[in-house]
Amino acid sequence: MDTRIIIKILTMAVVGGIIGYVTNVLAVKMLFRPLKPFKMPIFGFEIVGLIPKRRADIAKSIGTTVGEQLIDYDELINSMLKEEDKENLKRVLKERIAVIIEEKASFIPFLFRSKVAEFVDQVIESEFDSGIDSLLEVAKEKAISRIDVGKMVEEKINELDLVELEKIILVIASKELKHIENLGLLLGFVIGVVQGIISVTF
Repeated sequence: MDTRIIIKILTMAVVGGIIGYVTNVLAVKMLFRPLKPFKMPIFGFEIVGLIPKRRADIAKSIGTTVGEQLIDYDELINSMLKEEDKENLKRVLKERIAVIIEEKASFIPFLFRSKVAEFVDQVIESEFDSGIDSLLEVAKEKAISRIDVGKMVEEKINELDLVELEKIILVIASKELKHIENLGLLLGFVIGVVQGIISVTF
């Protein structure tokens, strides 16, 4: 094959690769930039980054997903109080009641005080678990009715500075965005080769 033809094909491939890469880099940048609406001087229309423009919708979508699909309120409440925590609470309750009986009922003969303390221990031992479970159920119902995780996430995203939001997204999706840029380079190069072959063939 003639050297000039090879050079022409390679030139078009390189130019295509550069165009594809630059185009995708600009496309990625325009996800975030401009942060504020910018009016084009000649054409008269405004341009603004996709994420700044749609931030409210994106925040609502993420909030809804987190609140309705990712958060299990039952698991969240149950994880707040483990079995060992219940045992510790039971022990502290027994100790505290024993102190109260000793301090407030000192006028009662010791034998009766010990019987009262023993009775209280038995009541706590038999009733505590069911009582704390009932309390947790009430707390769970209250939490579900009062806590809207989705709304909290939505509000936090909307409160974020746009530059900070851009940094967060870039940290999370930096590899994927880089792949998009490199894909533009590869596709542009391939298209350039094809165009070069077509141009020298016909």
